[in-house]
Amino acid sequence: MNLTLSQAEIARLSECVEAAQDHATLIAKLTNEFPAMTVDDGYAVQFALRDRRLARSGIRPVGWKVGLTSKAKMLQMGVYEPSIGFLDSAMARPENSTIDTAELCHPRAECEIAFVTKAELSGPDLSVDDVLAAVDFVIPAVEIIDSRYENFKFDLPSVIADNSSSARFVAGGQPRRPDDVDLRSLGVVMEKNGEIVAMGASAAVLGHPAAAIAMLVKILHDLGHVLPAGSFVMSGAITEAIPVKAGDHLIARFQALGGVSMRFV
Repeated sequence: MNLTLSQAEIARLSECVEAAQDHATLIAKLTNEFPAMTVDDGYAVQFALRDRRLARSGIRPVGWKVGLTSKAKMLQMGVYEPSIGFLDSAMARPENSTIDTAELCHPRAECEIAFVTKAELSGPDLSVDDVLAAVDFVIPAVEIIDSRYENFKFDLPSVIADNSSSARFVAGGQPRRPDDVDLRSLGVVMEKNGEIVAMGASAAVLGHPAAAIAMLVKILHDLGHVLPAGSFVMSGAITEAIPVKAGDHLIARFQALGGVSMRFV
């Protein structure tokens, strides 16, 4: 791995990011202090953050998310390489629930297709078919991302260290077997307060959302990890991220998969 940070610096930065996430406070992007910081450094901070969170009572691992997988999202954020982040039980919210914006800095909502695996996935060269063979079902989901960086501006190492902006996620709709739907051409519409604010098709995610899962497994492989059976994996935003605030009601409607709704307070 191409690391420029010491173990002490990795621990300090993970503690800094954790505090920003816990208290919804803004921090400067980490490369301001460490301009030579690499992608591997970012993942070292992220995995240290993951260890810190999972050491807390009652928090368990759920799975992973892929970020920056669509052209719309890359253009929106000015970052042109996908990244991954972890998901844990403290981030999950039930369908039709309320989400407290006071706990977030820059909340934005994204429509995503989530995959639940029934077999372990590993290695650097998985195909879409390899991924689909290991998937139990797919389900519609909305991720609430929340960068803790000032002005919602960051670079790749910094956003990776901030767990690729993970904050909350909501799954709903109807689980479907992956061979029962055409995952390349699913349409999605996001409505905020009764008005359509975003539309897209699942092919926007690397041509096929399962390709994003294969890419995630490759990144995990390069970091010395595998994707376990039973993982919940969000494959990346189909459209740009939509800002939300207290008082908003959001519903995402997925072709063949149903809808996911939530309110913000």
